[in-house]
Amino acid sequence: MPPRNLFTTLVNIDKEVWKETDCTSCANCCKTMSPTYADADVKRIARRFKMTTDAFRKKWLRKDKEGDWLNKHTPCQFLDLHSNKCTIYSIRPADCKGFPHLTKKKVTDYFHIHKQNIDSCPATFRMVEKLMEAVSSSQPAINSRR
Repeated sequence: MPPRNLFTTLVNIDKEVWKETDCTSCANCCKTMSPTYADADVKRIARRFKMTTDAFRKKWLRKDKEGDWLNKHTPCQFLDLHSNKCTIYSIRPADCKGFPHLTKKKVTDYFHIHKQNIDSCPATFRMVEKLMEAVSSSQPAINSRR
């Protein structure tokens, strides 16, 4: 059973982590992973490039075995490799906006995602590290109530 107030603890840790993290110093997510493109993402981004959704998918995306649309290649075609900045930041896919999904509710449903991301994302690594510290420091109090 997860500790009580886990989500509140994560929200506080999330604030600390983002004070310490500069995504443009890393951009590993864009260099090594692909977001999942929802239909709304494809429409929005294709419109920016004055392309049909079919042409956009054909040029840049592939369908995986689950039927999700992903980038054909890494690094992401929209990452400027010199600045580590997204060239379509204002219209980026929702999956990118939410990454690394540190404070998603129901927290326990996302631990497998954090495990996946821990090697690639310094923010996820720090979140897990800080969460472990918070949980271990609260253990004596939890055990003494039993």
